[in-house]
Amino acid sequence: MPCHPCCAAVAAIALAFTTAATSAWAASASAGAEATPAQPPRVARVKVMPGGSAETEAERDRRLRRECRGRPNAGACLGYAR
Repeated sequence: MPCHPCCAAVAAIALAFTTAATSAWAASASAGAEATPAQPPRVARVKVMPGGSAETEAERDRRLRRECRGRPNAGACLGYAR
């Protein structure tokens, strides 16, 4: 029993598109591989922020002397308590 003419036409068109797409994909894949060498992925650069605290060394020294009065000579107050 022969196929319906519309089914045969649809099958022929589908086969033509599949063949054209496959040959185009193969051509672009081979051309792309030769034209550009593989490049490593781009790495984002880390921006370095200036200084961890906003106070200078002299300001820190004065603050610790003020805050460590009467405290035990240990921890952050080591060397500043009297």
